[in-house]
Amino acid sequence: MSESKKSSKASLSVDGKTIELEVLESTMGERALNLSRVKAETGCFAFDPAMVNTAVCRSAITYVDGDKGILLHRGYPIEELAEHCTFIEVAYLLIHGELPTADQRQRFSRLLNIHSMLHEDMRSFFGNYPEGAHPMAVLSAMVVSLSSFYPELRLDSDKEEIDTTVTRLLSKLRTIAAFSYKKSIGEPFVYPSHKYSYCENFLNMMFRSPVSLYEADPYDVAVMNKLLILHADHEQNASTTAVRMVGSTGANLYACVSAGICALWGPLHGGANQAVVEMLEKIQKEGLTLDQVVAKAKDKNDPFRLMGFGHRIYKSYDPRAKIAKKLCMAVLNKKRLSDPMVEIAMALEERALKDDYFRERNLYPNVDFYTGLIYRALGFPKEMFTVLFALGRLPGWIAHWQEMRQDPEQKIMRPRQIYMGPAKTDYVHIEARG
Repeated sequence: MSESKKSSKASLSVDGKTIELEVLESTMGERALNLSRVKAETGCFAFDPAMVNTAVCRSAITYVDGDKGILLHRGYPIEELAEHCTFIEVAYLLIHGELPTADQRQRFSRLLNIHSMLHEDMRSFFGNYPEGAHPMAVLSAMVVSLSSFYPELRLDSDKEEIDTTVTRLLSKLRTIAAFSYKKSIGEPFVYPSHKYSYCENFLNMMFRSPVSLYEADPYDVAVMNKLLILHADHEQNASTTAVRMVGSTGANLYACVSAGICALWGPLHGGANQAVVEMLEKIQKEGLTLDQVVAKAKDKNDPFRLMGFGHRIYKSYDPRAKIAKKLCMAVLNKKRLSDPMVEIAMALEERALKDDYFRERNLYPNVDFYTGLIYRALGFPKEMFTVLFALGRLPGWIAHWQEMRQDPEQKIMRPRQIYMGPAKTDYVHIEARG
């Protein structure tokens, strides 16, 4: 394959036949070869395990530069959004394409409050889950169940219908998340209240009880907003691609988001924040030294994994991790907490980044390394960490689902494979199979 930097074409030769490939360029200068006609013109298709070199769509939502550690949502740097915005402003930005005016934010907040309640018949669903059921299992099942209680969007749905469905899901996911936690600890549900903001409402539903007149600390509310913003979107990660893939079949928004939740649950994706804390607890319990931990991480024959380090995209420090690390230190200082898990994490990061093995492989802490520790400081159990990730990621999923539906190039996703099984085999009757 040859390509001139000044040309918008590349050439591909297969079995003596040469075809031209269009070179697509993003607004940020990234380049991609358009392979959509390769199968038709050459009889070959691309082999790209895990789609690490494949763009599955054109998108105007999020831009990531892993080499430079840049993350933009609709053009806005994550650092500025985390510093100046509330979560619902960022959700509005992702879904509507622009930051809201004061009037738009007020209307959006009002819709979120209006649609925060769950249908009362759904309360009985929670009672049928066994005690100790993981909140992610409850969350995914309850979200897909919403389609039985609330109308689905049609392709010709107007803006008001879309806004209602979107805000309904944004608001109800928060309520489902809090109810799933209350169910897991055997406490009565706390209903949402029109008096509170989005994150304040969530904290109240999580931690208020008949014997605890909880009042959300404004500082905790601000921290919660930042954490959700850090998770709001990250372009074509596994869960977002799952949402788009399921959506390409024409499935409703609730089914698509439920698929995203299930994909996020994996310990190599959204479940990594819980896995980080469990790893730190294991290090403390077993009394491992930092040298021992690093040696285990480098040993290919050791099943131990250094969770929270490295990222498929980032080859430098994850910009979200920088914010999370700073936030973690601020929270501990504000609350005057001393957490041995944080001390181990800080020492482990410092030790690992002095090691050539990690530097040469660009293995820096990612967003999961510190967010779980912050949730822990706020009083969340580790089983809720991935649920909180899902709550933050929901606006991105919705934005991608909407964009996918409006994309004229969108077809049902249907990857190919390279078949490595036996060739055509003659059928043998059972009597003759010996």
